Amino acid sequence: QVQLVESGGGLVQPGGSLRLSCAASRSISSLGTMAWYRQAPGKQREFVADIGRGGGTRYTDSVEGRFTISRDNAKNTVNLQMNSLKPEDTAVYYCKTYLPNSWGQGTQVTVSP
Repeated sequence: QVQLVESGGGLVQPGGSLRLSCAASRSISSLGTMAWYRQAPGKQREFVADIGRGGGTRYTDSVEGRFTISRDNAKNTVNLQMNSLKPEDTAVYYCKTYLPNSWGQGTQVTVSP
């Protein structure tokens, strides 16, 4: 198993930036693909972005060009740089591994004037 702890959420104005970080309890080089999901109030949890062991990335259309996912194997962290934030990006953001299947506790991101 692996424990995941997210950090970096907060309140930001539209157009602003935040950087989320996910710290894993063990080496992420063995974990394969890692991902970020989000869940807005009253909505289902949705995929945001993921990054493979080799660095390949995927993004949901609504964040393409604004968000960047990266992994630091030396620090066992996966990061999500979020730029040009919009009110519709407001959600709890979760870090996830697929193998083993594990979720973090989430970090709140609120985009509001």
